[in-house]
Amino acid sequence: MPTIAIVGAGPGLGLAIARTFGPRGFDVALISRNRDKLDDLIGQLAADGITAAAFPADVLDRPALTQALKDAAAHFGGIDVLEFSPGGTAETTTLTLPTETTPDDVQSQIEVQLYGAITATQAVLPAMRDAGVGTLLFTTGAGSVDPVPQVGNVNAAAAALRNWAINLNKELAGTGVYAVHVGIDVSIDKSVIPGFPTAPAADIAAAYWELHNEREDGEFIFSL
Repeated sequence: MPTIAIVGAGPGLGLAIARTFGPRGFDVALISRNRDKLDDLIGQLAADGITAAAFPADVLDRPALTQALKDAAAHFGGIDVLEFSPGGTAETTTLTLPTETTPDDVQSQIEVQLYGAITATQAVLPAMRDAGVGTLLFTTGAGSVDPVPQVGNVNAAAAALRNWAINLNKELAGTGVYAVHVGIDVSIDKSVIPGFPTAPAADIAAAYWELHNEREDGEFIFSL
């Protein structure tokens, strides 16, 4: 069976993506820092009849992230789809206006978003290129395209990931491996910013399945 590895798996979008790919014949490898939370997700997926396994790793620990993906590939016999969307919550992430942003404010986000994506890609891409098929999905907020001042440091790092992902897709043209940047221009499941549109995680996850199958553009913005 094909396998999707979800880096940054959580109870929102990550779980919804697993529930989208799982019933369509995919095994699921879940990667994030917290083993207990991963075990809870695996239990929920098992109740849905989806085969999943946990591979705990902190995206900031590059050797650990690389090993987790290699362990997942060994466990399931390969990784066919990588979905990368790690990120902290509003409570754990420092947000800065552009005028207040220091290099350290951006560096902390670059470590998670850009360097994490590069590390994860390096772990799975060689096997995908050898097989001549694979999908790489990189998720950011839509501020990577249309930034807003309140999250100046996060948007800057997200824009760097967007640039790299789109450029990666250009380089991989003709190899059978497809990379796409997904920008999410809504709140997921519950309103975070008054007046900002909100969409269910399941609806957003459905777009990932379509992107995996259509394999056309190197960018997709989910908006209402």
